[in-house]
Amino acid sequence: MEFYVHQTYNAISYAALLFLLGSGMSLIFGVMKIINVAHGAFYLAGGYIGYVVVHQTGNFFLGIAAACLGVALLGMITERILLRGLEGQTLRQMLMTFGIAILLQDVAHLIFKGYPFSLTPPDWCCESIKIGPFSFYGFRLFMIGAAVAAYVVLWWFHEKTRWGSVVRAVVDKPEIAEGLGINTNVVAQGVFGLGALLAGFAGVLGCGFTAVYPGMDFQVLPLAFVVVILGGMGSLKGAAVGALIVGFIDNFAKALYPEVSYFSLFLPMAILLVVRPTGLFGKEATGLSGGQR
Repeated sequence: MEFYVHQTYNAISYAALLFLLGSGMSLIFGVMKIINVAHGAFYLAGGYIGYVVVHQTGNFFLGIAAACLGVALLGMITERILLRGLEGQTLRQMLMTFGIAILLQDVAHLIFKGYPFSLTPPDWCCESIKIGPFSFYGFRLFMIGAAVAAYVVLWWFHEKTRWGSVVRAVVDKPEIAEGLGINTNVVAQGVFGLGALLAGFAGVLGCGFTAVYPGMDFQVLPLAFVVVILGGMGSLKGAAVGALIVGFIDNFAKALYPEVSYFSLFLPMAILLVVRPTGLFGKEATGLSGGQR
Protein backbone atom coordinates (compact mmCIF):
# COMPACT_ATOMS: atom_id res chain seq x y z
CA MET A 1 0.00 0.00 0.00
CA GLU A 2 2.78 2.42 0.93
CA PHE A 3 4.48 1.80 -2.41
CA TYR A 4 1.40 2.74 -4.44
CA VAL A 5 0.63 5.81 -2.32
CA HIS A 6 4.14 7.19 -2.74
CA GLN A 7 4.30 6.32 -6.44
CA THR A 8 0.96 8.06 -7.01
CA TYR A 9 2.23 11.17 -5.21
CA ASN A 10 5.44 11.07 -7.26
CA ALA A 11 3.46 10.62 -10.48
CA ILE A 12 1.22 13.64 -9.77
CA SER A 13 4.17 15.86 -8.91
CA TYR A 14 5.99 14.71 -12.06
CA ALA A 15 2.85 15.41 -14.06
CA ALA A 16 2.81 18.94 -12.62
CA LEU A 17 6.27 19.57 -14.05
CA LEU A 18 5.26 18.08 -17.40
CA PHE A 19 2.14 20.25 -17.50
CA LEU A 20 4.17 23.45 -17.13
CA LEU A 21 6.45 22.27 -19.92
CA GLY A 22 3.74 20.91 -22.22
CA SER A 23 1.26 23.78 -21.78
CA GLY A 24 3.80 26.26 -23.12
CA MET A 25 4.45 24.14 -26.20
CA SER A 26 0.71 23.62 -26.74
CA LEU A 27 0.07 27.35 -26.40
CA ILE A 28 2.71 28.23 -28.99
CA PHE A 29 1.35 25.70 -31.46
CA GLY A 30 -2.24 26.75 -30.85
CA VAL A 31 -1.58 30.34 -31.85
CA MET A 32 1.38 30.16 -34.24
CA LYS A 33 1.28 26.61 -35.69
CA ILE A 34 4.97 26.26 -34.80
CA ILE A 35 6.25 22.87 -33.66
CA ASN A 36 8.86 24.33 -31.33
CA VAL A 37 11.80 21.93 -31.10
CA ALA A 38 13.65 24.57 -29.04
CA HIS A 39 11.14 24.27 -26.20
CA GLY A 40 13.39 21.89 -24.28
CA ALA A 41 16.26 24.38 -24.66
CA PHE A 42 14.07 27.07 -23.05
CA TYR A 43 13.54 24.63 -20.17
CA LEU A 44 17.31 24.20 -19.91
CA ALA A 45 17.93 27.96 -20.03
CA GLY A 46 15.37 28.52 -17.27
CA GLY A 47 17.06 25.93 -15.08
CA TYR A 48 20.48 27.50 -15.49
CA ILE A 49 19.24 31.06 -14.94
CA GLY A 50 17.38 29.95 -11.82
CA TYR A 51 20.43 28.12 -10.52
CA VAL A 52 22.75 31.10 -10.99
CA VAL A 53 20.37 33.60 -9.39
CA VAL A 54 19.56 31.35 -6.42
CA HIS A 55 23.26 30.55 -5.96
CA GLN A 56 24.16 34.24 -5.95
CA THR A 57 21.27 35.64 -3.92
CA GLY A 58 19.96 32.69 -1.90
CA ASN A 59 16.41 33.67 -2.88
CA PHE A 60 14.51 30.82 -4.55
CA PHE A 61 11.58 32.95 -5.68
CA LEU A 62 13.91 35.58 -7.15
CA GLY A 63 15.46 32.75 -9.16
CA ILE A 64 12.01 31.76 -10.47
CA ALA A 65 11.21 35.36 -11.41
CA ALA A 66 14.56 35.87 -13.16
CA ALA A 67 14.23 32.62 -15.11
CA CYS A 68 10.66 33.36 -16.19
CA LEU A 69 11.47 36.90 -17.34
CA GLY A 70 14.78 35.95 -18.94
CA VAL A 71 13.42 33.00 -20.92
CA ALA A 72 10.29 34.95 -21.91
CA LEU A 73 12.53 37.71 -23.32
CA LEU A 74 14.67 35.09 -25.08
CA GLY A 75 11.54 33.57 -26.61
CA MET A 76 10.20 36.91 -27.83
CA ILE A 77 13.54 37.81 -29.41
CA THR A 78 13.71 34.38 -31.04
CA GLU A 79 10.23 34.77 -32.52
CA ARG A 80 10.88 38.29 -33.77
CA ILE A 81 14.28 37.70 -35.38
CA LEU A 82 14.34 34.05 -36.39
CA LEU A 83 10.80 32.72 -36.75
CA ARG A 84 8.70 35.57 -38.09
CA GLY A 85 8.04 35.07 -41.77
CA LEU A 86 8.13 31.27 -41.53
CA GLU A 87 4.36 30.87 -41.08
CA GLY A 88 3.09 27.73 -42.75
CA GLN A 89 6.62 26.45 -43.50
CA THR A 90 6.70 23.50 -41.13
CA LEU A 91 10.03 22.04 -42.24
CA ARG A 92 11.83 25.37 -42.01
CA GLN A 93 10.28 26.04 -38.61
CA MET A 94 11.49 22.70 -37.28
CA LEU A 95 14.97 23.16 -38.72
CA MET A 96 15.20 26.69 -37.32
CA THR A 97 14.03 25.71 -33.83
CA PHE A 98 16.30 22.66 -33.89
CA GLY A 99 19.23 24.94 -34.71
CA ILE A 100 18.24 27.25 -31.84
CA ALA A 101 18.15 24.26 -29.47
CA ILE A 102 21.63 23.12 -30.55
CA LEU A 103 22.98 26.67 -30.16
CA LEU A 104 21.57 27.10 -26.65
CA GLN A 105 22.85 23.66 -25.63
CA ASP A 106 26.36 24.50 -26.88
CA VAL A 107 26.32 27.85 -25.07
CA ALA A 108 25.27 26.08 -21.85
CA HIS A 109 28.05 23.53 -22.34
CA LEU A 110 30.60 26.31 -22.95
CA ILE A 111 29.60 28.23 -19.81
CA PHE A 112 28.84 25.38 -17.39
CA LYS A 113 31.27 22.76 -18.77
CA GLY A 114 28.67 20.01 -18.97
CA TYR A 115 28.39 19.48 -15.22
CA PRO A 116 24.95 18.83 -13.72
CA PHE A 117 23.67 21.56 -11.41
CA SER A 118 20.92 21.27 -8.85
CA LEU A 119 19.59 24.16 -6.76
CA THR A 120 18.38 23.82 -3.19
CA PRO A 121 14.73 24.76 -2.57
CA PRO A 122 13.80 26.79 0.55
CA ASP A 123 13.98 24.94 3.85
CA TRP A 124 10.22 24.77 4.20
CA CYS A 125 10.03 23.04 0.82
CA CYS A 126 12.59 20.44 1.86
CA GLU A 127 10.63 19.30 4.90
CA SER A 128 8.56 16.14 4.82
CA ILE A 129 4.84 16.32 5.47
CA LYS A 130 3.57 13.39 7.52
CA ILE A 131 -0.01 12.22 7.01
CA GLY A 132 -0.75 9.13 9.04
CA PRO A 133 1.91 6.52 8.27
CA PHE A 134 2.98 8.28 5.05
CA SER A 135 5.62 10.98 4.56
CA PHE A 136 5.53 13.32 1.54
CA TYR A 137 8.37 15.51 0.30
CA GLY A 138 7.26 19.16 0.53
CA PHE A 139 8.88 20.35 -2.71
CA ARG A 140 6.76 17.94 -4.74
CA LEU A 141 3.67 19.49 -3.14
CA PHE A 142 4.98 22.93 -4.12
CA MET A 143 5.31 21.72 -7.73
CA ILE A 144 1.73 20.49 -7.72
CA GLY A 145 0.51 23.81 -6.32
CA ALA A 146 2.51 25.75 -8.91
CA ALA A 147 0.98 23.72 -11.76
CA VAL A 148 -2.56 24.18 -10.42
CA ALA A 149 -1.98 27.93 -10.04
CA ALA A 150 -0.59 28.11 -13.59
CA TYR A 151 -3.62 26.26 -14.96
CA VAL A 152 -6.05 28.61 -13.19
CA VAL A 153 -4.20 31.74 -14.35
CA LEU A 154 -3.96 30.52 -17.95
CA TRP A 155 -7.65 29.56 -17.99
CA TRP A 156 -8.64 32.93 -16.52
CA PHE A 157 -6.43 34.77 -19.02
CA HIS A 158 -7.85 32.86 -21.97
CA GLU A 159 -11.52 32.87 -20.99
CA LYS A 160 -12.10 35.96 -18.86
CA THR A 161 -9.80 38.76 -20.06
CA ARG A 162 -9.80 41.09 -23.03
CA TRP A 163 -6.33 39.89 -24.02
CA GLY A 164 -7.62 36.34 -24.03
CA SER A 165 -10.37 37.41 -26.41
CA VAL A 166 -7.76 39.03 -28.65
CA VAL A 167 -5.73 35.81 -28.71
CA ARG A 168 -8.82 33.75 -29.57
CA ALA A 169 -9.67 36.19 -32.36
CA VAL A 170 -6.17 35.96 -33.82
CA VAL A 171 -6.29 32.17 -33.67
CA ASP A 172 -9.76 31.70 -35.17
CA LYS A 173 -10.00 34.57 -37.67
CA PRO A 174 -6.63 36.31 -38.16
CA GLU A 175 -7.76 38.26 -41.23
CA ILE A 176 -10.80 39.68 -39.42
CA ALA A 177 -8.63 40.43 -36.37
CA GLU A 178 -6.22 42.42 -38.53
CA GLY A 179 -9.16 44.26 -40.07
CA LEU A 180 -10.26 45.27 -36.56
CA GLY A 181 -6.85 46.79 -35.92
CA ILE A 182 -5.28 43.96 -33.93
CA ASN A 183 -1.56 43.60 -34.53
CA THR A 184 -1.32 39.84 -35.01
CA ASN A 185 2.48 39.89 -35.01
CA VAL A 186 2.56 41.46 -31.55
CA VAL A 187 0.04 38.91 -30.27
CA ALA A 188 2.07 36.03 -31.68
CA GLN A 189 5.26 37.40 -30.16
CA GLY A 190 3.59 37.77 -26.77
CA VAL A 191 2.19 34.24 -26.89
CA PHE A 192 5.58 32.81 -27.86
CA GLY A 193 7.09 34.67 -24.92
CA LEU A 194 4.42 33.29 -22.58
CA GLY A 195 5.06 29.75 -23.78
CA ALA A 196 8.80 30.22 -23.25
CA LEU A 197 8.10 31.67 -19.77
CA LEU A 198 6.26 28.48 -18.79
CA ALA A 199 9.19 26.40 -20.02
CA GLY A 200 11.59 28.56 -17.99
CA PHE A 201 9.42 28.16 -14.90
CA ALA A 202 9.42 24.40 -15.39
CA GLY A 203 13.22 24.53 -15.79
CA VAL A 204 13.70 26.10 -12.33
CA LEU A 205 11.44 23.51 -10.71
CA GLY A 206 13.23 20.78 -12.65
CA CYS A 207 16.58 22.09 -11.42
CA GLY A 208 15.34 21.76 -7.84
CA PHE A 209 13.59 18.46 -8.55
CA THR A 210 16.50 16.66 -10.24
CA ALA A 211 19.22 18.69 -11.99
CA VAL A 212 19.97 20.45 -15.27
CA TYR A 213 22.81 19.72 -17.66
CA PRO A 214 23.49 20.08 -21.41
CA GLY A 215 21.54 17.38 -23.19
CA MET A 216 18.65 17.36 -20.75
CA ASP A 217 16.68 19.55 -23.17
CA PHE A 218 16.43 16.67 -25.63
CA GLN A 219 15.46 14.31 -22.82
CA VAL A 220 12.45 16.36 -21.72
CA LEU A 221 11.44 17.39 -25.25
CA PRO A 222 9.94 13.98 -26.23
CA LEU A 223 7.92 13.99 -23.00
CA ALA A 224 6.52 17.43 -23.85
CA PHE A 225 5.58 16.20 -27.33
CA VAL A 226 3.80 13.16 -25.88
CA VAL A 227 1.86 15.37 -23.44
CA VAL A 228 0.73 17.71 -26.22
CA ILE A 229 -0.11 14.95 -28.71
CA LEU A 230 -2.10 12.93 -26.17
CA GLY A 231 -4.08 15.94 -24.97
CA GLY A 232 -4.54 17.64 -28.34
CA MET A 233 -2.58 20.47 -29.90
CA GLY A 234 -3.54 23.87 -28.49
CA SER A 235 -5.72 22.57 -25.65
CA LEU A 236 -4.99 23.68 -22.08
CA LYS A 237 -7.23 20.97 -20.64
CA GLY A 238 -5.57 18.47 -22.95
CA ALA A 239 -2.12 19.47 -21.69
CA ALA A 240 -3.24 18.85 -18.10
CA VAL A 241 -4.78 15.45 -18.90
CA GLY A 242 -1.85 14.46 -21.11
CA ALA A 243 0.62 15.39 -18.35
CA LEU A 244 -1.25 13.21 -15.84
CA ILE A 245 -1.28 10.27 -18.26
CA VAL A 246 2.43 10.57 -19.00
CA GLY A 247 3.29 11.16 -15.34
CA PHE A 248 1.49 8.02 -14.17
CA ILE A 249 2.64 5.76 -17.00
CA ASP A 250 6.28 6.87 -16.85
CA ASN A 251 6.52 6.77 -13.06
CA PHE A 252 4.85 3.38 -12.55
CA ALA A 253 6.55 1.82 -15.57
CA LYS A 254 10.00 2.83 -14.31
CA ALA A 255 9.17 1.50 -10.84
CA LEU A 256 7.59 -1.79 -11.94
CA TYR A 257 8.99 -2.56 -15.41
CA PRO A 258 12.08 -0.38 -15.96
CA GLU A 259 13.27 -2.42 -18.96
CA VAL A 260 10.20 -1.44 -21.01
CA SER A 261 9.43 1.95 -19.46
CA TYR A 262 10.26 3.96 -22.60
CA PHE A 263 8.19 1.66 -24.80
CA SER A 264 5.23 1.83 -22.42
CA LEU A 265 5.34 5.63 -22.56
CA PHE A 266 5.08 5.90 -26.33
CA LEU A 267 2.71 2.99 -26.91
CA PRO A 268 -0.42 4.90 -25.71
CA MET A 269 0.53 7.79 -27.98
CA ALA A 270 0.83 5.48 -30.99
CA ILE A 271 -2.53 3.85 -30.25
CA LEU A 272 -4.23 7.21 -29.74
CA LEU A 273 -2.85 8.58 -33.01
CA VAL A 274 -4.43 5.65 -34.83
CA VAL A 275 -7.80 5.92 -33.08
CA ARG A 276 -7.99 9.71 -32.62
CA PRO A 277 -5.29 11.60 -34.55
CA THR A 278 -6.27 14.98 -33.06
CA GLY A 279 -5.71 13.83 -29.46
CA LEU A 280 -8.13 13.44 -26.56
CA PHE A 281 -9.35 17.03 -26.84
CA GLY A 282 -8.88 17.40 -30.58
CA LYS A 283 -12.03 19.46 -31.10
CA GLU A 284 -10.97 21.88 -28.43
CA ALA A 285 -7.52 22.07 -29.92
CA THR A 286 -8.94 22.79 -33.35
CA GLY A 287 -11.10 25.56 -31.98
CA LEU A 288 -8.11 27.17 -30.34
CA SER A 289 -5.74 26.78 -33.22
CA GLY A 290 -7.72 27.13 -36.40
CA GLY A 291 -6.31 29.48 -38.99
CA GLN A 292 -2.89 30.86 -39.87
CA ARG A 293 -1.40 34.17 -38.97
